[in-house]
Amino acid sequence: MSIRAVVWDVDDTIFDYTTADRAGMRAHLLAEGLLDAYDSVEQAIVRWRQITDAQWARFSAGEATFQGQRRDRVRVFLGEELTDPEADAWFERYIGHYETAWALFPDVLPVLDALAASHRHAVLSNSSIHVQDRKLRVLGVHDRFEAILCAAELGVSKPEAGAFHAACAVLELAAHQVAYVGDHPEIDGRGAADAGLLSVWIDRDGAYTGADAPGGPHRIASLAELPAILGSDTRFGAPSTFG
Repeated sequence: MSIRAVVWDVDDTIFDYTTADRAGMRAHLLAEGLLDAYDSVEQAIVRWRQITDAQWARFSAGEATFQGQRRDRVRVFLGEELTDPEADAWFERYIGHYETAWALFPDVLPVLDALAASHRHAVLSNSSIHVQDRKLRVLGVHDRFEAILCAAELGVSKPEAGAFHAACAVLELAAHQVAYVGDHPEIDGRGAADAGLLSVWIDRDGAYTGADAPGGPHRIASLAELPAILGSDTRFGAPSTFG
C-alpha cells in the first residue's frame, strides 16, 4: 500500500537546531560573562551539548520531567546548586539568544510544497508541545502539519514504538502507510523502521559511514531526495547521494 502521510522530526530535520543552539549559547555565555572559565567558546559549547544529551537521556528514560531536565542542564553546566526559579531564569535568558538564530533548513519549504497535494503531514518530536508548537509558528510552518505530537505530553519517547504508533493513530493510518523523517540514526531511523513505518534518515553531514550506519531506514543527504523515495509524482528530488 502506498505511503499516505509523512511524520516529521523537528530539531535538525526541518529546523537547524545545532546552528541555532551554538549561536545562542555563544551569545549567552558572552552576556553572562562565563567565557573566561573555558579555553575557547567551542569548548564551552561542546560541554553544554554533552550535558544536554545526558539530561535529555534522563528525560527520555522517565527519570526527569521536561522542565526538570532543563534545570539540571543549567546546574550541571554552572556547577551550582541553583533554586528552580534561578535555573529557570538562566535558561530563559539563554532561550532569548537561541531564538534569534532560529531558521529552517533551505530544503524544507520546497519539499513541503512538493508534497502538499500528495501526502498528509504531522510532527512527532521528543520535546514538549509548548516548545515545538511555538517554534513551528515562529518558523512559519505550523499550518503545514495537521497534528503535532511531543514526548512530554505523550508519556513515551522515540525510539519506543509507542511514540511512532501514536502518530499513526492520530492520522488514523496503519504504520505501513506512514513515512517518518528524522536526523538521528537510532532514535529516528532505526526506531521508525522497527515500528513498521517507512523510515527515512536524513544524514545531512554524511557523518556515518559503513558499519556506523543503521540498518532499516532509507538514507538521504537532502530532503530533495524524499519525494522520489515516497513515489510521489512531483517531479521533485534527486538520486540519493549515498547510493
